[in-house]
Amino acid sequence: METKVALITGGTRGIGKAIAEKFAQNGYNLVLNYARKSTNAEQTKQDIENKYDVQVKIVKANVGALDQIDQLFETVETAFGRLDAFISNAASGVQRPLMDIQEKHWDWTQDINAKAYLFASQRAAKLMNKTGGGHIVALSSLGAVRALPNYVVVGVSKAAVESITRYLAVALAPMNITVNTVSGGAVDTDALKHFPNREELLEQAAKHNPAGRIVKPEDLAEAVYFLCTPAAFMIRGQTITVDGGLSLLAE
Repeated sequence: METKVALITGGTRGIGKAIAEKFAQNGYNLVLNYARKSTNAEQTKQDIENKYDVQVKIVKANVGALDQIDQLFETVETAFGRLDAFISNAASGVQRPLMDIQEKHWDWTQDINAKAYLFASQRAAKLMNKTGGGHIVALSSLGAVRALPNYVVVGVSKAAVESITRYLAVALAPMNITVNTVSGGAVDTDALKHFPNREELLEQAAKHNPAGRIVKPEDLAEAVYFLCTPAAFMIRGQTITVDGGLSLLAE
């Protein structure tokens, strides 16, 4: 049986890298997208290939630009000729108070987080259809359903991601493609360093989490991979929250 292939956007660091490692552990060849820091991307490729018996392709692309999405999927098809799992993990955004948000902040965030997910999923579905189906998983956050400080444009974009997931799940079901979202609580990654209240977020998350600790990237990776297995076949269009129970607590 031909080796399965997973494409992970933003897959060379943080949560994306943890997801990449989980799929590599299970024998998937990988295509990992990154936007900047080619040195980090090369290091991730070497780390995974040295540790696991898989092939890793790294592709620089701004997923907010449709022509670069096309180039990304052309690389997948040329390199491996198939796609079994597409993980829409790349994200960006501007963290500012609502009254300070400008049109350029809105457009940038929506393009990277929501628009890219929809149009990349179209390309993924066409490629998956050649081998009889596959799995799509997007990454979201609690800001999609809660009003977090300085998070308005990112939160709205993540709400759009969760809605797009529901539409994709219905539209792609006849192609034997499952689509879901994994939503994380506060996770201490490089992305969180951009939050002005980072230390406060981490302290509160660890202190109040019913699970007794903060969420790790590996926790999200486990959920993402599970949704790409036969055991999750009947889970469609859902947002699975992985936060240790933090969001269950009354403020």
